[in-house]
Amino acid sequence: MFKDIILAVTPSEVCRSAANAAFAFARKHEANMTLLHVCGLPSPGWGAIEHLMPSGEVERIKATIEQVYAPQLADCPGCDVLVVPGIPHAEILRLARKKNADLIVMGCSTEDDLQRRSRMWGIAGSNIERVSQKARCPVMIVAREVPEGRMQFASIVVATDFSFQAECAVGYGGQLARQYGAALHVFHALDVGHGMEAPDQRQIETGIAEARQRMLKEFAPRLEGIREVSYESWEGVPSMEILKYARMRGADLILMAHHSQEKDPEEAYLGSTVAQVALNASCPTMSINRHFDLRCGMFYDQSGAAVQPERAAEPTTA
Repeated sequence: MFKDIILAVTPSEVCRSAANAAFAFARKHEANMTLLHVCGLPSPGWGAIEHLMPSGEVERIKATIEQVYAPQLADCPGCDVLVVPGIPHAEILRLARKKNADLIVMGCSTEDDLQRRSRMWGIAGSNIERVSQKARCPVMIVAREVPEGRMQFASIVVATDFSFQAECAVGYGGQLARQYGAALHVFHALDVGHGMEAPDQRQIETGIAEARQRMLKEFAPRLEGIREVSYESWEGVPSMEILKYARMRGADLILMAHHSQEKDPEEAYLGSTVAQVALNASCPTMSINRHFDLRCGMFYDQSGAAVQPERAAEPTTA
């Protein structure tokens, strides 16, 4: 299902949570995985690239990473370490395209990120934002340690705002739920936190009822056959309500649209809702920006419905 994984790492311990989750995936799916570290370019910039390789700095960092992750690498024969100079988000995306990756796993990269992550990750220009913006595969963000047992994904929450990207997230969530035999919970947060006046209770109740009806109408047909599917909506600040709902459902994974407003994922930045959920959730958060198909024995059409393998074309990663 996940055959080629890219794990963005640094030699620092702050990447340990994301690394442990990625290694658990690699072991479970017997996947190939590349631990990628990108040496950021010091001043004066581009001219420094030609000095990094001859100086031996790249090999030194690679040796450090191999030492830090030596036990996990010993258990994953399909894993290797790659250290390259360049711009981090560009090199991560380049390698993911080259390997036709099924998944990119990212987490905090430095102690500074760990201390200021909510502010840093939400701003335009962060590596996670830029990778999620243009990745041709899902991006899983892991900010906290996750027990390996929770990587079985028995309960999946998908947050939707009815955008095109959110439809893609629901479709991908359906594929994961079928493959894992998981329960799927679709949630819509009615955002009432930006008005100057107190919202009218009747309007809130109407909006919630309409959201539930719309979820049933648009998503129920494509989620048939999943062992448990539920739809829920309530009002509040989206990031907070998604986190509360995920805790209530005991979610092992949260799926969200890469961006909640822009229709073109190439021009959209990672929305603050996704960033806040990813950074504060007790489980991994997966960012979706377009339609993806799982690479597994069961195939799905563009609506998310399962089809027989003999009738299905070879699935591709968009």
